[in-house]
Amino acid sequence: MSKKEHKHEEPQVEVQQPVEEQAQEQPQEESLEQKVAELEQKVADLEDLKLRQMAEFDNYRRRTNKEKLDLIETAGERIFTEMLPLVDDFERATAAMEKTDDINAVREGIRLIQQKFIAFLDKHEVHAIETEGADFNTDEHEAVTLFAAGEDKKGKIIDCTQKGYKLGDKVIRFAKVVVGE
Repeated sequence: MSKKEHKHEEPQVEVQQPVEEQAQEQPQEESLEQKVAELEQKVADLEDLKLRQMAEFDNYRRRTNKEKLDLIETAGERIFTEMLPLVDDFERATAAMEKTDDINAVREGIRLIQQKFIAFLDKHEVHAIETEGADFNTDEHEAVTLFAAGEDKKGKIIDCTQKGYKLGDKVIRFAKVVVGE
């Protein structure tokens, strides 16, 4: 026989793991499957929690928006209710003007109503913006025209065509003024 023909073939033997190793792998696979199942359950629980919290926050947001709207509406109602006596005073003054020729009495009545209305505004922290002799300030004033008034009046308010008002520190209507240039 030649060397080529006499090739020594090794029989293929299937290597089996010892019984102890097989026993260890099986619990590890079960353990991994159990851990995966636990993690999947935790993910599902967290997703559920997230959805519930989102729904709860959405309900909270809607409720607080409704409360704010109700508060604004009732605040407006309160202010208008407090204005009604002023309307009554104007109606009485108008009726008195029809019946009297005493212009001084009419003037005095109108002044009293004006004072009462200014007191009402003060009570609600609405104040007129000062303009007389003040420097022009774009945060409070709106220049309607410029007027050549000399160097000493440059940047100063010369005249106010419409009063401005603040509610607390917030400008609710700018004062319309004539500014010197």
